[in-house]
Amino acid sequence: MNILKNFTDLLCGVFDNSVQLERFKKEGIEGYPFAKHVNTVLNDKIKNLPSDFKGILILEESYYTVNDHTNSMPHIFLFTEESDGSVKLTSYETPEGYTKQNLTYENIDTLDFEGLKVSEKFTPAIYKENNGVWEGGSVSNFSPVMQFKLFERFSKDVLEVSEIIEVNGKRTFGYDLPLEYRRI
Repeated sequence: MNILKNFTDLLCGVFDNSVQLERFKKEGIEGYPFAKHVNTVLNDKIKNLPSDFKGILILEESYYTVNDHTNSMPHIFLFTEESDGSVKLTSYETPEGYTKQNLTYENIDTLDFEGLKVSEKFTPAIYKENNGVWEGGSVSNFSPVMQFKLFERFSKDVLEVSEIIEVNGKRTFGYDLPLEYRRI
């Protein structure tokens, strides 16, 4: 559990990519969103957790702003420590009664663990640690023609996140460089 706690401690807090955007501005790189993550442990708001439950549930509230328009994309993730010391991320569907717009830590009174549904489309991501840096990801087939590629690198200094969606092998979402989130 110490490995899992150390891992999730890196992820929890408030982060944005404003430092990266300032660097991009100086370098003449355009087209990247202002992105913010608010990551909060959710276990205290979950009822009916199994008595032997060893995972950590995190609500990731993500906000992406492009041209003064902000999209919210919240996700509930379960992190578990695997027998080889790696950490597994399992994604859950948005709970019944919530939407992308209102799924925030503040809006959640309690959620029933038995009512949470694992995302069938998302392939769990596996992260391995090397010298204080965690790396990992997964490739998910959302449909026969749509693929989601996730690669992340986490350290105490920065969370690097690359998310790419391809339809028929052509990128329809994502960026050439990963978004770099720093704690604010």
